[in-house]
Amino acid sequence: MKRLFIQSVLIVGLVLSSIATASSFPTEEPMGGKPFGHSVKNIGDGLYVFRWWVYRNIFMVTDEGVIVTDPMNPKAANLLLSEIRKITDKPVKYVVYSHNHHDHISGGKVFKDQGATFIAHKNVLKELGDHPSHATPLPDITFEDEYTVQLGGRTLELKYFGPNHGESLVVMRLPKEKILFVVDIVTPRRVAFRTMPDFWPDEWVRSLKEIEQMDFDYVISGHGPENQPAIDPGTVVAKQRIYLEDLMAAVKTELDKGTHSPDKLRQIVKLPKYKNWQYYNEWLPMNIERIWAYYHMGW
Repeated sequence: MKRLFIQSVLIVGLVLSSIATASSFPTEEPMGGKPFGHSVKNIGDGLYVFRWWVYRNIFMVTDEGVIVTDPMNPKAANLLLSEIRKITDKPVKYVVYSHNHHDHISGGKVFKDQGATFIAHKNVLKELGDHPSHATPLPDITFEDEYTVQLGGRTLELKYFGPNHGESLVVMRLPKEKILFVVDIVTPRRVAFRTMPDFWPDEWVRSLKEIEQMDFDYVISGHGPENQPAIDPGTVVAKQRIYLEDLMAAVKTELDKGTHSPDKLRQIVKLPKYKNWQYYNEWLPMNIERIWAYYHMGW
């Protein structure tokens, strides 16, 4: 029955059903000219996806309190808290950071002020210590390889796969629901972000292969615009890996032919298989140059 329920919710999510509540507020326009906005999507059984612009997190409402992930930034975090208060008056007990990058986690103070406990990989403690921010509380609990958050009969598993996007990113799994929350290393139907800042291409591929061995059916990604589904089939992990492998193979083939100029590679290498993916025209040339740097310069 549980599996049938989750499958039904997935279908609802894919068609952007009316269970979503959304609102927008005036501000400057981000890249692409699309105004900021936020929405909440009920995935079922106390699990929600919160979206602010193209960023996403998940939060879980239990009988004993709320588990929140990636508080994004102060404005988004205040909106998130207001949405949580529409659902429950239970306190936010835990805030889980996916990794150290400020664009995902810089809104934690609003929850720290209410007494939440912060959890992250141990490397986040050093990274935030080296780059402190008053809006980004240091984690109270850190771990090395795995950690399990339990609250009100619900479970959220955290697993570290080593360096891939930075050196502190963790994948979160809801074991009962067989759902993964994956930030940055899986963004369905989109090529890699620009020049792949803080990505290790080979380790990224390795990590995705290991993630594919986990027990899951669905994926919620940390990025996605309003017109994208809040939850995707688990196959998006393999599709992201295959894109990276195709990209690396295409660049390596041209390098082996003697084409060593990154400008020339940007003109030659094409991956028409992915032409319908988001930002294919804008970001594929940057992806190519990053892979050139990986092979040509060793980083």
